[in-house]
Amino acid sequence: MPFRAVESKLDKNGPLSASTVRWGLLAMAVGVTLAVLITMFVSNGFDSNRVKAHAPGAAQPTGAVAGAAFGTAKEGDCLTWTKANASDLSKVDCGGKHLFEVTADIDLSKYPGKEFGPGSRFPDSLRFSELRDEHCVSAAQEYLGGKLDPRGKFVVGLINPGEAGWKAGERTLRCGLQVSGSQGIATKPITGSVRDINQSKVYDIGTCIGIKSNLPTDPVDCTQPHAFEIVSTVDLASHFTGGPPSKDDQDKFMEDQCAKDAGDYLGSPDALRNKTLTLFWDALDARSWLAGSRSLNCMVGKGADQEGFATITGSAKGDIQIDGQAPVPPPNNGRYTPPPLPGAAPPVIPQPR
Repeated sequence: MPFRAVESKLDKNGPLSASTVRWGLLAMAVGVTLAVLITMFVSNGFDSNRVKAHAPGAAQPTGAVAGAAFGTAKEGDCLTWTKANASDLSKVDCGGKHLFEVTADIDLSKYPGKEFGPGSRFPDSLRFSELRDEHCVSAAQEYLGGKLDPRGKFVVGLINPGEAGWKAGERTLRCGLQVSGSQGIATKPITGSVRDINQSKVYDIGTCIGIKSNLPTDPVDCTQPHAFEIVSTVDLASHFTGGPPSKDDQDKFMEDQCAKDAGDYLGSPDALRNKTLTLFWDALDARSWLAGSRSLNCMVGKGADQEGFATITGSAKGDIQIDGQAPVPPPNNGRYTPPPLPGAAPPVIPQPR
């Protein structure tokens, strides 16, 4: 969902440039992109001491060779783990915290040919990504009744039986939904079934989003370097009751709402200007709206000297540093003209007659 930034009534420091907004959009998509490339597969992810071959001629279970939780997991089950290799994978009640909600299981042994047959080579991450795209995306859509927000907080993931399980003859996969960080790994717990949760990709008020190479990453403590801070969450359903609103209509509504929220959050309508921060927000496209997403965040940050975001330390509610320096409030004479952001044309300053 693209960031929107304008010079609001309270923000006299100018908008983030179009290039900065694009960098922000790129960064927010990193987690999803990496999830697509890497998937949430667990190679070597299960204790080989637990792996046992199927007894010849016996009924083939769905995956017990890779652990009971994996082997018995079915649509609607929720899984979690604490170890990086997921060797402690366990099944939990979906009402509690979990990392993965199963949408389908895929039995690769039913594929024709030798690719997944006995003695076949363990697939690489790219092949698992292809299998995820082939099977898990449609499974997630079906699981959610066709209402998966493609730009929402949940991404489609896949768990495989691990290389040891594969060598023992296990050929099942588990498709599911998860919340991924910037590295594409499921690290943020889910509470409750995804079927009952608002899919809007929003953060809690007061959350600061980390920064690396001028790009946003994952939530961090606000005392740590970050790209921007969440000042409010806005429910568009309170204003738009019909079909998907246009981006222009969303912008008009969000500009006033975010300006008010920023003043309330920061404690003063002048704080944003005095701290040389920019107020911005994102937008919902029609696909997200039709999937049921209705919420957006209002955020404060600052464009970098080149591309992306400047590095902020400290919560915007208190004292902050921007790229290691305390912000210098602009002159309060009503004629302050902000310096142009990179790539922008020099401002036209009216000359006295």
